Amino acid sequence: MSTESTTELFWDLVEPLYDDHVSSSTMMGLPCVRVDGAFFASLDHRSGNLIVKLPANRVSELIHAGTGLPFAPAGRTFKEWVVIPTEDESTWSALIAEARTFVSPE
Repeated sequence: MSTESTTELFWDLVEPLYDDHVSSSTMMGLPCVRVDGAFFASLDHRSGNLIVKLPANRVSELIHAGTGLPFAPAGRTFKEWVVIPTEDESTWSALIAEARTFVSPE
């Protein structure tokens, strides 16, 4: 799918999460969402890949399962971030919700 459609999907999935704690922002020049100031999901608008923050062991799990790729901008791997290269609405929705809970379990 095009990066335009992945951008639309990303915003469609995060829009229902907006409340007094969740807001849109940017992270390293990429559109993202934060909960109480902490980043939890982003979209690489160049590739259309979803990027989410999860516990390091969950990131490893997703990478080993072939669902995710390491998030390594400029060669530095972020252990609690994973890139999801395949656009799948149910997967993205579940991972975005999981990331929000990880960052702010309330």
